[in-house]
Amino acid sequence: MKFDPDSTAVVVVDMQNGFCHPDGSLYAPGSEGVFDQIQELLARAREAGASVVFTRDVHPPEQFEDTHYYDEFDRWGEHVVEGTWETEIVDELDVHEDDHVVTKHTYDAFYQTDLEGYLDTHGIKDLLICGTLANVCVLHTAGSAGLRDFKPVIVEDAVGYIEEGHKEYAVEHSAWLFGEGVELDDVEFE
Repeated sequence: MKFDPDSTAVVVVDMQNGFCHPDGSLYAPGSEGVFDQIQELLARAREAGASVVFTRDVHPPEQFEDTHYYDEFDRWGEHVVEGTWETEIVDELDVHEDDHVVTKHTYDAFYQTDLEGYLDTHGIKDLLICGTLANVCVLHTAGSAGLRDFKPVIVEDAVGYIEEGHKEYAVEHSAWLFGEGVELDDVEFE
């Protein structure tokens, strides 16, 4: 698959200590296993001049105190709490000064963030999505991208997961509904 670097962004979803480090509260070993693939994708994208976006899932301690139904702490336990080490991007992935970092508070990186405005301002149409977790934040971000008329392409071998079946489901579901999947070796910038 060929991508125009002027209209493409790599979106790295939630590669944070809380999900990717063995000491993280929601550690998913499958997330730690994709560091090299994401680093390679980032290097190729940067060399070609494509944009890079990192998302960070961050929850203020009081975020779910007055909610009616949506309560991630109830479902998952406290995780990536604002101001903690868990919210930081893992050391294995380098965030550059000109990368755009989006702080989000839900599974969807577009919900009440500046992501859509950033992409529109920079003429981005195609998104190469990688990161974690496949069937949660990656899938919901890809779906939200498609609904906003961006082309979401999940880089299948650069996506973390809790169970392999979760990744397979997310990739298949995304491709079926609104996006496409691609292996890292098949990503080309022209």
